[in-house]
Amino acid sequence: MTQSVRPPKTVALSAPALLVSLLAVAGCSSPIERDSEKLLQRSMINAIEREIEYAEANPGSRRISPSLDLKKLEIREDHLEQISKEFSTDGYLEALRAEHPDEESPIAHLVGEDLLGQQTTLIGLSLEQSIQSSVGNNLSVEIARFSPAIAQSALVEAEAQFDWLFFADAQYQDSSIPQAGQGFGSTPPGVIRNDAQTATGSVGVSRQLNSGGTIEFRNDIGYNNVDSSFFGTSPSPNPAHNADFVLGITQPLLRDFGREATMAQINLARNAERTSVSQLKNTLIDTAAETEKAYWDLVQAYKVLIIRAKLVDRGIEVRDDIKARRVQDARQAQVADAVARVERRRADLLVARTNLRLASDRLKVLINDPDLPVGSETLIVPSQDALAEPISFSLLDAITAGVQERPEMEQALLNIDDATIREQLAKNQRMPRLDLTAQARLLGFDDSFGDAYADTGRSRFVDDWLIGARFEQPIGNRAGEAAYRASRLERMQSVVSYRQTAQQIVLEIKNALNAVSTNGALIEQSTLSRVAQGEALRSLIVEKELTNAGYSVERLNLELNQQETLANAEIAEASALTEYNKAIVDLHAAMGTILRRNRIDFIVPDANQLAPGESALEYEAPEPQDTEMRPEAPSGDG
Repeated sequence: MTQSVRPPKTVALSAPALLVSLLAVAGCSSPIERDSEKLLQRSMINAIEREIEYAEANPGSRRISPSLDLKKLEIREDHLEQISKEFSTDGYLEALRAEHPDEESPIAHLVGEDLLGQQTTLIGLSLEQSIQSSVGNNLSVEIARFSPAIAQSALVEAEAQFDWLFFADAQYQDSSIPQAGQGFGSTPPGVIRNDAQTATGSVGVSRQLNSGGTIEFRNDIGYNNVDSSFFGTSPSPNPAHNADFVLGITQPLLRDFGREATMAQINLARNAERTSVSQLKNTLIDTAAETEKAYWDLVQAYKVLIIRAKLVDRGIEVRDDIKARRVQDARQAQVADAVARVERRRADLLVARTNLRLASDRLKVLINDPDLPVGSETLIVPSQDALAEPISFSLLDAITAGVQERPEMEQALLNIDDATIREQLAKNQRMPRLDLTAQARLLGFDDSFGDAYADTGRSRFVDDWLIGARFEQPIGNRAGEAAYRASRLERMQSVVSYRQTAQQIVLEIKNALNAVSTNGALIEQSTLSRVAQGEALRSLIVEKELTNAGYSVERLNLELNQQETLANAEIAEASALTEYNKAIVDLHAAMGTILRRNRIDFIVPDANQLAPGESALEYEAPEPQDTEMRPEAPSGDG
């Protein structure tokens, strides 16, 4: 079945059109729209043009189809069938099943005891099951999914600066103040006592304006009761009550003026939310890619274990033949060498067994299945094999998909937007401060609060107006100018970072394509090598059985050598297959299409809905494919 790396509905775009689409993907007020600087626009377009220039000149697609032409080896058909049966991993598995029919897995006797000193429990796992579990349970994804909800809450916090603010305050004072008095008429001099009880309070609302100013409306009330011993009488009305309505506004005219200054923190918070969503997607891409690659590493370790086990069995047979020739021509050194080679193979088998356990534990960490914790000694064995599926690709389509789909590109654009916001804010902050203050007060005054409020309704007292201004400018304004210069440099830096991100994505895509191409070719070469080495060993065994000379120590040593050469060829073939599949994973990860390839959709968590144990992702199981070893593995573009 052919696997295509072209994402659906992806077309090659010109650099300007591609940049516009990227800005639309970013979903923000772009730096180009905010600034309109031709140099910035040209620099960003050039970054894309340079990377797709050569690909645009050759937009056609290539097909990598690992083929196998065994005729070039000039081996008879019946010999090829025998080699496939006796000198291949599948053939070894069939032989192991026949030797141990009671075991659930043909390798159960090969893995040995676990860390608890018990017989190891094996469980088969498919690639689709691994990805499904990883999508729902991986801890890195679990951690990353909180970031959008946290950023969403931070955005709400930033937007709350324009909410209405309700305030209230109250104060009571009781004073008795003595002072020296002078005589008046027949009244002798003496100490005068002024007693007073005063209560004040206010209640109101205020709100920050988009222009940067603040508007306030409040109701002030007061109570004043005075008792003086000078005249022996009190002022009238006493106690006195006042009720005032105050409307005030404070408006910056230079620094902190305008929507750009007041909305800066909200725009930055909104970009931070989008960045966190992109980072979540990036984490999911990495996790899906790591899981699939870890699965292929498990497949490789599984095959190596089988190959090493078969190599030990073959070595034991030849070693015993050499021992049997002690009475004829086998010298002690030759016997000892045969024994040493078998023991070395046993050591390699122990290493292969450990590598399989390590690969299993690595996959456990990624899938984080509650039924397969890392601490368990259950050993995962793959239920699918790597296949040499053909693929078609276009370098232009691959680069276009990478620039459009990779979340790093959106993050780079958001970084430019953040830098532009900070530059505009710094430009505003280097201006002098000139704040205008205006206030109007509607007064009410009488011997009770009811009468005082009635006075305000009759507009009896409207005689309190205030207007003022405050100017402030640091001499030299070094702080403001330095901050502005730094913000301009940061924006220039963000543009260079954008270009570097595009370059890095193209490099990753090309590296992955080269790996796919190389490993696709290596599959055929390694298979031909394995078949040829199998024919050499088969011929030696046939000669040994047909002639007495075949049992000479020299021929038996040659057979030992050929066994090891064949095992190395088998491992190289298995490695080429798994590396080919891993290279395809790297290619889809580099293009940013691995989620669509595996039919993974993720839902951005909402801060109000996020609950413990809730997944931020959705996984749609892929449809079964008509292949033997990978029936449920996603194929193609999804």
